[in-house]
Order: sequence, then structure tokens, then C-alpha cells
Amino acid sequence: MQLNDASMAIRPRSAWEALDLGVLLARRHAALLMLSWALVTLPIFALFSLLFWQYPTLALLLFWWLKPLYERLPLFILSRALFGDTPTLRQSIRALPQLLRSQWFASVTWRRFSVTRSFDLPVLQLEQLTGSARQQRLAVLGQRDSRAASWLTLVGMHLEMGLWLGALALMYMLIPQQMLADWNWQDLLGMSGDWLWLEHLSNLMYALVLVVWEPIYVASGFSLYLNRRTTLEAWDVELTFRRLQARVKTLLPVLLVGMGLWLLPVPNAALAAPDADETIQTKEASGPQSDRLLKQPLTSRAASERISELLDQPPFRNRETVTRWRFTEEADGEPGWFARLLERLLRSELVAQRPDRLASVIEALLWAALFILTGWLLWRYRDWIKLYVNPRQTLRFRQRQPAPSALFGLDVQPESLPPDVIAEVQRLWSDHPREALGLLYRAFLSRLLHERQLPLKSSHTEGEILELLRHEAQPQLLDYAEALTRHWLGLAYGNQLPPAATRDELCQRWRTVFGSEASHD
Repeated sequence: MQLNDASMAIRPRSAWEALDLGVLLARRHAALLMLSWALVTLPIFALFSLLFWQYPTLALLLFWWLKPLYERLPLFILSRALFGDTPTLRQSIRALPQLLRSQWFASVTWRRFSVTRSFDLPVLQLEQLTGSARQQRLAVLGQRDSRAASWLTLVGMHLEMGLWLGALALMYMLIPQQMLADWNWQDLLGMSGDWLWLEHLSNLMYALVLVVWEPIYVASGFSLYLNRRTTLEAWDVELTFRRLQARVKTLLPVLLVGMGLWLLPVPNAALAAPDADETIQTKEASGPQSDRLLKQPLTSRAASERISELLDQPPFRNRETVTRWRFTEEADGEPGWFARLLERLLRSELVAQRPDRLASVIEALLWAALFILTGWLLWRYRDWIKLYVNPRQTLRFRQRQPAPSALFGLDVQPESLPPDVIAEVQRLWSDHPREALGLLYRAFLSRLLHERQLPLKSSHTEGEILELLRHEAQPQLLDYAEALTRHWLGLAYGNQLPPAATRDELCQRWRTVFGSEASHD
């Protein structure tokens, strides 16, 4: 970045003057800014409209949500054009994919509703700062001009709405009178599917409004950013010194000649030169490492040693022994993310001063995890605990539960069953095996629900019912339930007819399991 090539006067300005400068900057490159914005955003708008033709509001919302990504292209053009390197339209479009890579997800999520978005964008795109460095930079830049950037966003939002409503009013005025006569309030609210094209057309008006306004918005935020950097980094002072340097370079040969003439030595009278040996001895005697003050109580050597001892002690030099934990070197030499995180934690000042606090925190976290896990297990298996932990309350608990009238589409009320279930099953089996097996399975579920008091729910599946029976400690009932359920699932979902011998086997085992109930029937 060469400040000498700037196309505007670099000097400190007020925030509002900087905003005016941004408008002028956008007007100077209006054709390139508007055309590049239209070439990028209008195809995206058309794509969203086609994908969500039945939902025009959703299409407009998605298009509006991606505005922070569109704004990177005008900033690229303005930052290059400011210093005399205005890109062409082709260069701008080609640079867009590279511009979108940096922190795109943050721009459309937690930073989407930032009111200083145009002021913060140069820090992200031009300075390419991330993390804490970005936060510190924004804190410094925003000490003075953040309020103006916020007002720019708020005023721009209302200006967008005003321009959009004006465009809608113009579109309404251009609609033929015959079409207006057929409208009603439902059409105006978009409740009629015949007028979806009109709602998409109104959305297009908003996209066209952005073609005009967004380059101005980005340019104004960019000018605020430049003005703040001019104040902080004294760009105007630097430019002044550069101009002085350029002027001095033209006068440099003359100055060098004058200084050379002024510094010419003046000849003096010759002095008697001392003897060479005497000069050498004098220099050796007065060397920096020679002993001096030999007739004083404190010689130069003793003083030097004492000074060295004092400089090696506090407050001139402070030595401290630090004991901390660290990971051993791994085989690949690069620790993982968890190791780096724990290493940073162990290096913190709090842990270094009070290592017992870390142990207390870890212990508290482990106890908290244990309590949370215990509570979750108790809540997750609360029904089982109520049923089987206290057997005395099992029957009362079962009686409190309302019995469902149907299980996965099968009527299990006793009134829906024939008086003699086995006889009816044997009668239906030869001609209607599906109805016969279904009747037997319904009767089985009804007996479990109303006579065995099994806590069945309407949401239970066949597998869950078998799981409940496994806790009943009745192996004969469980074996019969597994066999009956297997044949029922094969017929109901796999359309597999059970063999003929299955009827006699199931009926005989029914009498064995429900002998008393069979006699009652």
C-alpha cells in the first residue's frame, strides 16, 4: 500500500465527513461497483426464487441473509481503486471465490447482525486478522468511530426499506387497471397461489435496490476505517515527511558539496611527536581493564567484583524456580489439541500459584458428572424402578395405569373377543389363517393387559412387550410369547404363512399357559 498513490486527500476527518467521502468514492466507481454487484447477486436471487417458488418469503430471506458475503466484492474493488490499481470487471469476479474463503461461516452466523459490519469488514478482508488479534484490533479502531458505523447501518436499513417501498409503489402504478379490479385483500397478502409471480417481482425490486445502495454502504464503512487508521497511524504526517524527503533529494548534491567544503581540515603547526615506546606504555597503563586506585582501601578490581555481585541479586536480577506439569514428548513431536489445551491450562498463573485448586476443581467436576449420570439413570429407568425395585407396590402401580384399548392397531378389549378363543381360531385357520393368528395374538395381549396386569402402553412395540415379559420370571409364558410373536410378525409384515402344524402347537400351548382362563372361556 503506497500512500503517495492514494486518489484522495489523506488527512484526519470527522466521522460524518468520512461518510461523505465514502459516498463520493462510491460515485466515482459507480459503474464497476453496481455492475459487479448485479452480476453476482442477481443470479443468486434467481436461483433462490426458482428453488423456492412456492415460498417467496423464504427465497428473499435467504438472499438477504447472505448480504455480508456479497459485500466483500465492493470492498475489494474500492481498496484497489483507492491506490490507483482499479481492477477490471473480469478480475473482480475472478477474485470473489478467494475473498469468500476467509471466515465466511462467522459472517453469516453470529456476526450477521453486527451493526458495525461495514466498519469491521476491512479488518477481516484487508488485514486478515482472526481470533483475539481481530478483537483487539476492532477494540482499538472502534474507540471513536463505532457509533458512526452503527448509525450508518441503522440509517441504511431504513433507506433500503424506503427505496424498496418506493419501487413497489412504482410497480403498483404500472400495473394495468383491469388487473387491479380483480384483486382482493387475500391477493395482497399473498394468500392466493395465482399471484406468486407478483411477490417474486416485488422481491426483485429489493434486489435491485441493493444494487444501488450496497456499494455506497460498503464505501462509507471503508472510508470510516481509513479515517480511523489515518488518525491512529498518522498517515498525514508520514505523507508530509515523504514530500519533504522528495524535496531534499533534489538539493542533496548541493548540500553534500557544501558540507564537504565546510569539513575540510585546516593545517596546524607541527607538534613534536612523543616517543613510540612511551606512547604504548601510556596506553597500556590506562587501559579499561588495568588496575587503578591501588593505594585506596577499595581497589578498582574489588569494586568491579562487588558491583557484579550486586547486579546479580534482586532487584536487578530475579531468579524463580517454577514447577509445573507437562506432557512427555510424543512420537510425532506434535501434541494433540487436548494436550495443547491442558498444557495451556497448566501453564496458567492460577494453577502455577495454587496447584491444589486444580485438583479441587477436577474433583468437583467428577462428582458433578457422577451426580448427573445417576440422576439421568434414575429418570431414564423410573418406570422399571417403580415396577421392580419395590415388588409390594407393583400391583398398585399397575392398577393406577389406564389400560389402552388398542395396541398397534389391534383391539385388545375383552368385549371384542369371542367367548371361546381357541375354538374360533381353529375354525378360522383353514380358510383365513391371517385372521385366526391375529385373533390369537389379540387375545394374548388382552390376557396380558387385563388379567396379568402387565403395564402395557399404546406406544409399546412387539419387542418391548417381550422385554417386559422377560422381567416377569415366567419362562413358560415367555417362551409362548416369543413363539406367537415370531409367527405373528412373519405373517403381518413378511406375509409368510405359518405351517399347518403351528395351529395345533399354539392352541395346545395356549391351554397350558392359560389353562384356568381357557376353562373360564
